[in-house]
Amino acid sequence: MKILKIQALRGPNIWSVQRKKLIQMRLDLEDMEEKPTNKIPGFRERIEALMPTLIEHRCSEGERGGFFARIDRGTWMGHVIEHIALEIQTLAGMETGFGRTRETKTPGVYNVVFSYTEENVGLFAAESAVRIAEALIEGVPYDLDADIKKMREIRERVRLGPSTGSIVEEAVARDIPWIRLGTNSLVQLGYGVNQVRFQATITQNTSHIAVDIACNKEETKRMLDLASIPVASGSICVDEEDLDTTIRKIGYPIVIKPLDGNHGKGASINVTNWEDAKAGLDYAKKYSRRVIVEKFITGFDFRVLVIDNKLVAAAKRVPAHVVGDGKNDIEKLIAITNEDPRRGYGHENVLTEIEVDRDTEDLLEKLGYTLQTVPKAGEIVYLKSTANLSTGGTSVDVTDLMHPENIFLCERISRVIGLDICGIDIMAENLTQPLKETGGCILEVNAAPGFRMHLAPSEGLPRNVAAPVIDMLYPPGKPSRIPIIAVTGTNGKTTTTRLLAHIVKNNGYRVGFTTSDGIYIQNHMMEKGDTTGPLSAEYILKDPTVEFAVLETARGGILRAGLGFSRCDIGLITNIQEDHLGLNDIHTLEDLMRVKATVVKAIKKDGWAILNAEDDYCMKIAGDLHCNVAYFAMDEEHPVAKRLSREGKIVAVYENGFITIKKGEWKIRVERASHVPLTMGGKARFMIANALAATLASYLWGFKTDDISLSLQTFIPSVAQTPGRMNIFEFKRFKVMIDFAHNPAGYRAVEEFLSSVEANRKIGIIAGVGDRRDEDIRDCATIAARMFDHIIIRQEKHLRGRTEEEINGLILDGIAASNKSVTYEIITKEVEAIRHAINSATDGTFIVALSDVVANAIEIVQEYLDKENEDGTM
Repeated sequence: MKILKIQALRGPNIWSVQRKKLIQMRLDLEDMEEKPTNKIPGFRERIEALMPTLIEHRCSEGERGGFFARIDRGTWMGHVIEHIALEIQTLAGMETGFGRTRETKTPGVYNVVFSYTEENVGLFAAESAVRIAEALIEGVPYDLDADIKKMREIRERVRLGPSTGSIVEEAVARDIPWIRLGTNSLVQLGYGVNQVRFQATITQNTSHIAVDIACNKEETKRMLDLASIPVASGSICVDEEDLDTTIRKIGYPIVIKPLDGNHGKGASINVTNWEDAKAGLDYAKKYSRRVIVEKFITGFDFRVLVIDNKLVAAAKRVPAHVVGDGKNDIEKLIAITNEDPRRGYGHENVLTEIEVDRDTEDLLEKLGYTLQTVPKAGEIVYLKSTANLSTGGTSVDVTDLMHPENIFLCERISRVIGLDICGIDIMAENLTQPLKETGGCILEVNAAPGFRMHLAPSEGLPRNVAAPVIDMLYPPGKPSRIPIIAVTGTNGKTTTTRLLAHIVKNNGYRVGFTTSDGIYIQNHMMEKGDTTGPLSAEYILKDPTVEFAVLETARGGILRAGLGFSRCDIGLITNIQEDHLGLNDIHTLEDLMRVKATVVKAIKKDGWAILNAEDDYCMKIAGDLHCNVAYFAMDEEHPVAKRLSREGKIVAVYENGFITIKKGEWKIRVERASHVPLTMGGKARFMIANALAATLASYLWGFKTDDISLSLQTFIPSVAQTPGRMNIFEFKRFKVMIDFAHNPAGYRAVEEFLSSVEANRKIGIIAGVGDRRDEDIRDCATIAARMFDHIIIRQEKHLRGRTEEEINGLILDGIAASNKSVTYEIITKEVEAIRHAINSATDGTFIVALSDVVANAIEIVQEYLDKENEDGTM
């Protein structure tokens, strides 16, 4: 078997709008296409022995063991690999269960699709599943545990930490979208102007000064002391002389820790003699030049969490330890403790596995123990000097046991330091009595405190501490999203997108939009190129200045990675015509319809889908939608448009020269089409269709018809506003038009427009596009022969797998099929073809350059026009 391609889908996609995170693997079964599972001796026994948990896969049978039943009856290896990929993720601690396997039009080649929780793990699982299947087929051993371990390691390397993850999960539960900014814990919640950012438990509202204070333990102690808050006595040391002075002042026992440390790194606890003190100083200086030395306070270690100046959780922290049984040595007891299913690698579980390090060895040495010592039954042996969960510690929730005075104290501390999310470390006998009575004190105040001990304590009630974070970032009434209008279809997408963006901008919004020629914010081009995929959409949604997004959404991006947004307010399909068929398993208009439908299936329930009532494939989509649907049609008398009007649907139509919105029998005339510059005085019917779609979308969003009308009248087609869309350059003796038409439907639209253009001679510059079907290249040439008197055949820069002779042959076949007497010539280079057409133009000539690379064509023609304006030649 051979993997042809693996891709990660990250947004709504052709397989599922709800399940956004999918791996799609294109797999060639090769000779296994002829060998279903029931034809492979011993396959069922081997797969069940290697992965017995597959018994839980119900598959299409709908019952436990259903997948094994399918194997017994005979199923293809693509289906088996799908289930293996899902199960190995589950075995690695990432439970997920959606899968689809479908054969493509290429015999033996399948699309194997399955869900993932971590993208890099999903990509690994795809390759691993194929290796596992091949080993099962061949009957050779396979180290499944190694792959599972590898997946866990990948997850720990790439996933969000438990604190960040909990905030994201709470946001998702509240329908707040999120974007991970890079590969660390920096996350954006919300879109555009309504976004907020946080990293771990530092938010965009966290005071930089407060973080600096919290990170400076000396300054923190000073401020708390001045505020009459109990702190441990001690001072800062940089050498042994300072250390000796401090010890003489406060006496033993002491605590030594780095001034700028965190997570207990570099700390030595309960130091009682000079030799250990010197060793502790050297250890702490590995992490910080300056070291804090404090009086060791006896009691228990508590962590209190205050968010938005309100106490939300408190936990008693217990350092990593083992309890003797009188039989096993400490090393064995650690291994037994680590077998607890709640413990895992890194942050994968509630608790972390205990590892032996210098701190462990030092503590054991003070007790006169080694790892081979057998503790007495019931004896507690502490293995870490700090109670951090990341080093194997445990936690007990004590939130409900806190004395009101201690609550007041902690909330006051958060204000004194100035942290919006504040972790307070307290040493005390308990928190049920005021600290001033128990002699407890504040050890540290932490910026970016971890949430894990509160989310899943070893004992006591779990606390959803992420909820108050979201409450703080998005208080009631604050929106997290911005309006999104997504535009797709075969032809007219870019023009409709630009017109919509113009209307939105004129209504006072700061608009960001994507098109096939670039990314724009308020008409400023930010990135140049074909930017109609999910990354470009995300670019707009990440911009903190954007208030409204209009996103051109092309098939390529949908197929490659899904949509770049979780849902939209309005989705618009201009039309579904022959284009790019035969690529990426899209062979028919039915296939293309399925891709385009992804956009309108991702509309929110109370949003609007806008469909072309005169397009049969758009109408097929309409019946499968769960949102509001409105329509547009060029012909008011079209049977479908009339039926929809009778049913009370909202339909935008072109009637009596007007762009009109019909609601049942009521008509709202928005503007006369001839007054809309985009329509070329009403002659460009396909531009009227674009205007209808944009007008309807604007109306449904809630813009006033007067404002829409004004925007329609002020949207001037030009190289700057609509590059490559009916750009007409008027020379003194002739005219040149450049258009992006590149498929039969686009050519027919140009043909319809040219029928209303008076010219002594019409010259067309055309090219065949190498990645189109033969019939599409021929059809374009036939249409060109009908609308032009003379044709110049040029070549695209990229032939995309074909030869120049092959493409030209198809074009000539198409010209011949028109049965019209038309002259032609072949000039391979576009620049030379355009120059030749202009240089040979006579009075009254109308030249049309149909180009996939409009920027080049525009530049050449503009150069000639500038020259004519300068010296009067031409």
